Amino acid sequence: MSETLPATLPAPVTPAQQQHILNIIRRAARTEILPRFRSLAASDVRTKSHADDLVTTADLAAEAMITRALQIAFPSALIIGEEAVASDPALLDQIADAPLAFIFDPIDGTWNFTHGVAVFGVILAVTQFGRPAFGLIYDPIADDWAVADDENPAVLERANGTSRPLKAAMGKPIEALSGFVPLHMFSKARQAEIATVLPSFKRTHPLRCSAHEYRMIAQGYTDFLMTASLHPWDHAAGALICEQAGCHVEMLDGGPYSAARHEGHLLVAPDRTTWNRLAKVFGFLMGQGAAGSAPT
Repeated sequence: MSETLPATLPAPVTPAQQQHILNIIRRAARTEILPRFRSLAASDVRTKSHADDLVTTADLAAEAMITRALQIAFPSALIIGEEAVASDPALLDQIADAPLAFIFDPIDGTWNFTHGVAVFGVILAVTQFGRPAFGLIYDPIADDWAVADDENPAVLERANGTSRPLKAAMGKPIEALSGFVPLHMFSKARQAEIATVLPSFKRTHPLRCSAHEYRMIAQGYTDFLMTASLHPWDHAAGALICEQAGCHVEMLDGGPYSAARHEGHLLVAPDRTTWNRLAKVFGFLMGQGAAGSAPT
């Protein structure tokens, strides 16, 4: 974009529209995702970029349903689902100039979903010129959702009408930190170097599911996340939710996260002091682009 964005932008979706978006996601989960969980035939699954990068009939059907519903409700918005980008990568180039964009992953954690592991979710972000303004991470199994917008704190809401605020963990020294570092998603050329720093931490245990990784951090159950790629359907909603839960969210090479950015590494930490400690540990990645393709 050639023009400078204002410090604040009008809220892109009202509370009523946020509720409608949630209804769309829950309906897609009930109709297209849950009936196929642990019921997929071999013909319902295919690979994309490599053997662990899977897509199922559930992903495709849910994305089609969500896309149609969003297009009806927001006819002037840019609608980007993960599988649409697989067919047309140029869609990502439109995010930076879109005053209103919906970016979503119909099933985040497709590998888990395909293998009957109940660690998957639906991620949706609303962005303005790449800046996340609304984020929703839905767990179809529990029927609950982490949600935030850029004006309100993050909360976890349940279908029974109850909710509770989300709060990041307290900062800690490096050796006491637990986090998510998806070593398998970095290129082979980077893995050995990254592996040498992992013993510095208490634990690093990626879940193969960005949805639940971000939810764990926002709830204070896990401390940090270092991304291997910047696919916006994986990170735009979670970055906002964690930020509104009190985390420090910043690109490793400095500056705020943007869904329009395609290279680099996002680092999420409980606070600025812990973020600085982590940035020193991962400093060797500075200047490196996204080093792998994220199997989901």
